[in-house]
Amino acid sequence: MRFDYVIVGGGSAGCVLANRLSADPALTVCLLEAGPADNSPLIHIPAGVLGIVPTRHVNWAYETVPQPGLSGRRGYQPRGRTLGGSSSINAMIYVRGHRADYDDWAALGNDGWAYADVLPYFIRSEDQARGADKFHGVGGELTVSDLVEPVPASRAFVDSARRQGIVENRDFNGASQEGAGLYQVTQRMGRRCSSAVAFLRPASGRPNLVVLTHSRAEAVVVSDGRAAGVQARVRGRTETIEATREVVLCAGSFGSPQLLLLSGIGPIDELERHSLPTRHELPGVGSGLVDHVDLALCYRSPSRDLFGITVRAGLKGMKGLWEFYRHGRGMLTTNFAEAGAFIRSRAGLDRPDLQLHFVNGLVDDHARNLHYGYGMSCHVCVLRPKSRGSVRLASRDPSAAPLIDPNFLADDDDVQELLAGVKVARNIMDSDPLVTHRDGEMYTGEARSDDEIVDWMRRRGDTIYHPVGTCRMGVDDMAVVDPQLRVRGLERLRVVDASVMPTLIGGNTNAPTIMIAEKAADLILAA
Repeated sequence: MRFDYVIVGGGSAGCVLANRLSADPALTVCLLEAGPADNSPLIHIPAGVLGIVPTRHVNWAYETVPQPGLSGRRGYQPRGRTLGGSSSINAMIYVRGHRADYDDWAALGNDGWAYADVLPYFIRSEDQARGADKFHGVGGELTVSDLVEPVPASRAFVDSARRQGIVENRDFNGASQEGAGLYQVTQRMGRRCSSAVAFLRPASGRPNLVVLTHSRAEAVVVSDGRAAGVQARVRGRTETIEATREVVLCAGSFGSPQLLLLSGIGPIDELERHSLPTRHELPGVGSGLVDHVDLALCYRSPSRDLFGITVRAGLKGMKGLWEFYRHGRGMLTTNFAEAGAFIRSRAGLDRPDLQLHFVNGLVDDHARNLHYGYGMSCHVCVLRPKSRGSVRLASRDPSAAPLIDPNFLADDDDVQELLAGVKVARNIMDSDPLVTHRDGEMYTGEARSDDEIVDWMRRRGDTIYHPVGTCRMGVDDMAVVDPQLRVRGLERLRVVDASVMPTLIGGNTNAPTIMIAEKAADLILAA
């Protein structure tokens, strides 16, 4: 099997690249995906995320190593294991981050990655239901729309935030990010518009594109200082898939560094620890992991408009299923995290450092702990944490999960920012009109002093699913890829996914990952 380009990982970035590279009929492209095709109805029904995130259904369902900052607990790290990757299992929120985040990338020496440089790539992908303007595009593959039927409590959250002096913002991706509002989502006619739906399906009939599912890459084949292909387990058989132009890793912030290490590319001490031959010393591989640490405040509620676990809710869900398949409407079109806010923990900051996600149901331990009745949740996350962790190998077995260490709440500044965010979130949840939609605060309700709240943060905090930075882009010695996303010191090998982000952007990471792939396609085709 020989192709011009071999792409490892059919997720948010890989599907974009498969589309853009195969658009030239003279090029041959192979896309490898370890998981199955995205045929599960739970993927395409937005509310089906409740059956995916807490389970191993099309989900790697990783755990972290024990986290000292989280009272020694193991965190949970769901990641998509299907075509579309995590865009097939996420909450579909379309957020690009703050414009200054990208200017920060450029200031670190990453020429071509300032906000003015990347905005055209966001616009290129977008099919904005509200229409085009200087921040948004129409006619792109990725549908971005307003929620079909947000619940009244989500609107009440925005109104309560206004009562707390937080401005209302109808477009977090426009002129200003700050404020509270309803999120826009990657949905098309009430259905999930994943990267696979948006980019891969339109390209699937091209004879020059081969998509291999149930095909797990085990190593990059390196010869004479260049990537020559990929060794993969393809439906139970070991195959070598040759790449005559480039190998592109799109396996995500956990998968891409793991594959580089398994290929003998990384820090020597880590390779020697597993008796792996050193093909290329690159000390930054797997370092610099950073993720949005988050605390969910949970509340019971008397409101029957929210999601709940009761007999009545079950009957309502059956009606919702009919509405969904018949009209693309109804309760099953929810992304759960319907509203939110970007706020500052203190005066003097140049941009918001906290994000809130208001959820129209009880989200306890990533929905793995279910409660009878109705409720709501408010997530609080630190947007630019200082704590840094790593991804390492558990063993040289490619099928073994990597060792994931986000090192949550190791830096006291992260603790203080999250504490400030919890206080703001409580004020919103205690304000009219939202307060009429909820009963008492679960778990953390008795915590009032700072020490008591911090104790709960450590006992209940975890990820909001935005790991980046493990194959960081840059020009320093610890950078893994250069600003053209080429692996430093090797030819014909790039990394294109969230792992290349030099700093964590202030917001959800799916839209930026798609942008990175759009820009990477131009870089690759211009090479």
